[in-house]
Amino acid sequence: MELSDANLQTLTEYLKKTLDPDPAIRRPAEKFLESVEGSQNYPLLLLTLLEKSQENVIKVCASVTFKNYIKRNWRIVEDEPNKICESDRIAIKANIVPLMLSSPEQIQKQLSDAISIIGREDFPQKWPDLLTEMVNRFQSGDFHVINGVLRTAHSLFKRYRHEFKSNELWSEIKLVLGAFALPLTNLFKATIELCSTHANDASALKVLFSSLILIAKLFYSLNFQDLPEFFEDNMETWMTNFHSLLTLDNKLLQTDDEEEAGLLELLKSQICDNAALYAQKYDEEFQPYLPRFVTAIWNLLVTTGQEVKYDLLVSNAIQFLASVCERPHYKHLFEDQNTLTSICEKVIVPNMEFRAADEEAFEDNSEEYIRRDLEGSDIDTRRRAACDLVRGLCRFFEGPVTGIFSGYVNSMLQEYAKNPSVNWKHKDAAIYLVTSLASKAQTQKHGITQANELVNLTEFFVNHIQPDLKSPNVNEFPVLKADGIKYIMIFRNQVPKEQLLVSIPLLINHLQAESIVVHTYAAHALERLFTMRGTNNTTLITAAEMAPFVEVLLTNLFKALTLPGSSENEYIMKAIMRSFSLLQESIIPYIPSVITQLTQKLLAVSKNPSKPHFNHYMFESICLSIRITCKANPDAVGSFEEALFMVFTEILQNDVQEFIPYVFQVMSLLLEMHKNEIPSSYMALFPHLLQPVLWERTGNIPPLVRLLQAYLERGANTIASAAADKIPGLLGVFQKLIASKANDHQGFYLLNSIIEHMPPGSVDQYRKQIFILLFQRLQNSKTTKFIKSFLVFINLYCIKYGALALQEIFDSIQPKMFGMVLEKIIIPEIQKVSGQVEKKICAVGITKILTECPPMMDTEYTKLWTPLLQALIGLFELPEDDTIPDEEHFIDIEDTPGYQTAFSQLAFAGKKEHDPVGQMVNNPRIHLAQSLHKLSTACPGRVPSMLSTSLNAEALQYLQGYLQAASVTLL
Repeated sequence: MELSDANLQTLTEYLKKTLDPDPAIRRPAEKFLESVEGSQNYPLLLLTLLEKSQENVIKVCASVTFKNYIKRNWRIVEDEPNKICESDRIAIKANIVPLMLSSPEQIQKQLSDAISIIGREDFPQKWPDLLTEMVNRFQSGDFHVINGVLRTAHSLFKRYRHEFKSNELWSEIKLVLGAFALPLTNLFKATIELCSTHANDASALKVLFSSLILIAKLFYSLNFQDLPEFFEDNMETWMTNFHSLLTLDNKLLQTDDEEEAGLLELLKSQICDNAALYAQKYDEEFQPYLPRFVTAIWNLLVTTGQEVKYDLLVSNAIQFLASVCERPHYKHLFEDQNTLTSICEKVIVPNMEFRAADEEAFEDNSEEYIRRDLEGSDIDTRRRAACDLVRGLCRFFEGPVTGIFSGYVNSMLQEYAKNPSVNWKHKDAAIYLVTSLASKAQTQKHGITQANELVNLTEFFVNHIQPDLKSPNVNEFPVLKADGIKYIMIFRNQVPKEQLLVSIPLLINHLQAESIVVHTYAAHALERLFTMRGTNNTTLITAAEMAPFVEVLLTNLFKALTLPGSSENEYIMKAIMRSFSLLQESIIPYIPSVITQLTQKLLAVSKNPSKPHFNHYMFESICLSIRITCKANPDAVGSFEEALFMVFTEILQNDVQEFIPYVFQVMSLLLEMHKNEIPSSYMALFPHLLQPVLWERTGNIPPLVRLLQAYLERGANTIASAAADKIPGLLGVFQKLIASKANDHQGFYLLNSIIEHMPPGSVDQYRKQIFILLFQRLQNSKTTKFIKSFLVFINLYCIKYGALALQEIFDSIQPKMFGMVLEKIIIPEIQKVSGQVEKKICAVGITKILTECPPMMDTEYTKLWTPLLQALIGLFELPEDDTIPDEEHFIDIEDTPGYQTAFSQLAFAGKKEHDPVGQMVNNPRIHLAQSLHKLSTACPGRVPSMLSTSLNAEALQYLQGYLQAASVTLL
């Protein structure tokens, strides 16, 4: 694409269309942009638009499109074409920083993110001047520019907070500190001075405080991995200023907004984070400053109001106290009973209250509420911080803290009892207190794993939780219902099984509650209970115990999906999947209605897939329905195909990328259920599966390979007779996969199925070419994974076509090649093969080479006979060689660049492991002994003499054992 006005105009029109709410206009525009994004100059056209367009909406849209384009394409993936040409890359890096700094803030943010994505790949090696270019801008004195630099630096360096330690990371941080730490410190001091100069100028203060927030965030990132020498030497400057900012209160920076945190709150929150980091990680160096920070943060907590805008500040301040009280040498600060009482009374209890804002979120923004409350993304909520502080205090003061709180819990419950409809929030706080007191250690998978012995959880459950859940009206006191259900979920390992069984019908009943939070929690609690393990690795709750509730459970779960706000509720769909898995054949009577509802849901969400987890569990549920039904009645597969194929066809025709890998997996499962020939409906689809465009998406490769394997297993003869012209296409797919280090194993899966199932005549003409391709790949890039797959393939070929055919095809490519493969690949590398079936294939194949290949007995190949036998005995008896050369260790098999539909394996569409040798050979060791016996009868005297001259003693001993076990001798 040229950098022309006409192209800029075209791009503007398509960008406008991508904002259209009508999918009929939006979708084609998105497809067009996708089709041109590989063209040279495309990213430069976007940058030109966001710089020169007269329309603000186009500028913003171009900046977002550009950022997403960079996210998808900047990374260079091995074996895949470079998606952005070199000249575009150079031009982008040359122009993006100045462009970002001169753009309005909304666009600056997008470009800043793009710079950090590019920096993640190219900085520092391929973009050495980025830092200097940024630091030089600090001198400009223009805070719009300075904040642009700080924002970019923040998005570039914040990964230091969660990267694993490595030499590469250390040297990058060292380079950054060398260039950045001093200018940042000088900027910090200068900005603080400007704040006092402009103390009465509100607009100047806003800009300066935005800078201070970013500077404080950068301080956190640069100090996270280790305490840099520079910051240790300048700790006085940083900590004194941080402390004075914590205690600062400038009326001009206070906001009237009760919801949105102002600059002052954001800055103080970040300073609390920075202080907590130093208190936790560098406590020795930080010791002189700690007492004044504790005092300042304590005063902050006691004087800050309950408004939502202070939430982040309060939670970070509480987290600071929590991190301090857990350290043994700060214990003395909290030992006094009055201090503990004061913390409990003034900090913990007030911050556990359910506020009007929480109630609003519970009712109107339930998705966010659930995410915070259930999934632990509530890191910055007051309740979560207060809960962490309780846990921290219990580490050294469990007795006194439990004592203080027990009094609170009792008085809150008494308040509630006086007038439940008015005082229900007291009970909510009491339940929350009990939960935070009792839970010492928790995991998402198992709930609470360690509990406080001083709290009687079962008694509290029976007296205070169950009565709420037993009340016939599922819609009254929704918050308390949600609390009760969450209590069951959290303490499922502490509450006795009989109480859980009593709870199950109550939970099923609450699936009908109108409140999204309540019916979601009920579904989630059931799903968690169904995954609990009992004795001998079975489920704690059995299908028999669930028998009386099957119908009402399934009815209520599917009904819950029709409740407002829950049509794509992932927790309900996960509970449906888990119920199927637990109940197994007891769901069969309900399958006709269930599968209808699932396909209708599938059709509806395929129009605009937006909830990946929901979609995943929906496909899992479809797979379970198929598996369970067809296990009892294999012929039922046809009715599933009838129900599903119409929707599947629509998904494939509309190219719903997110669903295609799932569709292929379900189709494989259905096709594998067929016992006889392949149905014509599948054959009609076969040519489409070989289209190159499908194979370009990484997420399609594993499920497509499996589907093609299913075609080959069930319909090789049909393909050979009715679709022989498609065999080159099939081999073309193999050729594409084998060329990629990431997908070569998938290429071998396909090739092995072709060799195993296709009638020999149909692939004769291609055989030699297949081997040539494999040898070319061996020469160009030999990896351990490739070698292992190659060994399995040649031995499978040997089993299928015979050892002589294997020797002949090698030697027809190049004289004496068979010997080279034995000497250079099979003998030295066979120990690397892993997996029961793979080892068995190799053992049977090598046995054939040893005993059914005449050239091994009377040509120059004979010298390899004993080493090959020795290698085979090694495969049987020595531990697997799992060493991988260093440079291969870092090849990412599953690494997909940017956003692509990555492959999501459906657990319940799992493929049974297939053994191509099967019953032909049960015990490969005995098979070796019998084959050697047969060989020695054909040429008496030869085998023992070859063994005695060059097989080592240990291997000979093992071989004697095989011969004895097989009751044969060598002649």
